[in-house]
Amino acid sequence: MAKMMYRDAVVSTIAEEMERDANVVVLGEDVVGGMGTAGGPEAIGGIWSTSTGLYGKFGKDRVIDTPISESAIIGAASGLALAGKRPIAELMFADFIGVSLDQIWNQMGKFRYMFGGKTRCPAVIRMAYGAGYNAAAQHSQSVHQMLTGMPGLKVVMPSTPADVKGLLRAAIRDDDPVIFLEHKALYGVTGEVPDDPDFVIPFGHARLSRAGEDVTIVSSGLLLGFCEQVADKLAAEGIGCDVIDLRSTSPLDEEAILDSVEVTGRLVVVDEAPPRCSLATDICALVANKAFASLKAPPQAVTPPHTPVPFARELESAYLPSADKIEAAVRKLLAWR
Repeated sequence: MAKMMYRDAVVSTIAEEMERDANVVVLGEDVVGGMGTAGGPEAIGGIWSTSTGLYGKFGKDRVIDTPISESAIIGAASGLALAGKRPIAELMFADFIGVSLDQIWNQMGKFRYMFGGKTRCPAVIRMAYGAGYNAAAQHSQSVHQMLTGMPGLKVVMPSTPADVKGLLRAAIRDDDPVIFLEHKALYGVTGEVPDDPDFVIPFGHARLSRAGEDVTIVSSGLLLGFCEQVADKLAAEGIGCDVIDLRSTSPLDEEAILDSVEVTGRLVVVDEAPPRCSLATDICALVANKAFASLKAPPQAVTPPHTPVPFARELESAYLPSADKIEAAVRKLLAWR
């Protein structure tokens, strides 16, 4: 097992898959240059340093800087995928997905269905998402709930460097379009990563991060760490929490959630997207519909309010779910009679 940062797991996995398969190509804004560099082998690899060194290894035909046009990036990726390539397209911020929704929603997500299963679209769209960087309302959003609701797309949200490795490798090898969401605040997190070149994590298989019999906590991405902190704190008081890392939201591991709630009888869903029509609301509804008889208290959702992400640091901190808010939700369920 090697130790590496989340961002380095992204770069190394892409490089390994490019070496393995000559059809894998990378494209996006500043994936070669970035931050004022001139590009070339010494370029940093974009503002997140998630394509560093790829240009020097694979050249201009497989690592392609694009114009500042998300619709062009995704349109090119969809065409490449139909033509037999395996493109990895990067959108610098998930917030910019709006101008490429036609290509994603009406094209990539529907190619296989519209062509009667006679074609495939093996494309990966990587995006940095999430708040906590004081980047304001247009560069801090979590858009996974919208993408999860689009049939034909697979949506993945890794929480650890190891999951980046296994899930990104699965995404690149998949024959359908995959949205790969990377939380900005996780890029510098370090963890152990398996050395096996065929280490793959299948979509739709959640990870049990903590085990307990009193409350089920469901989350993903950055917020999973807060859930683990709460579970560890409560464990010292004799309160056991199942903490479930979803890994992917489409497909969703319904079985893992329902099996846990059948034991605990209590559910807290923690999500960074606003509450209306959200993933948290969807999972609460899932449990209410399919595990109602097991519930000892109403499911709780810990989310931001239904507002844009604030710019002011103090307001952004108040906006986001926190360990204190998660703990309060758990204690509220335990007090229910």
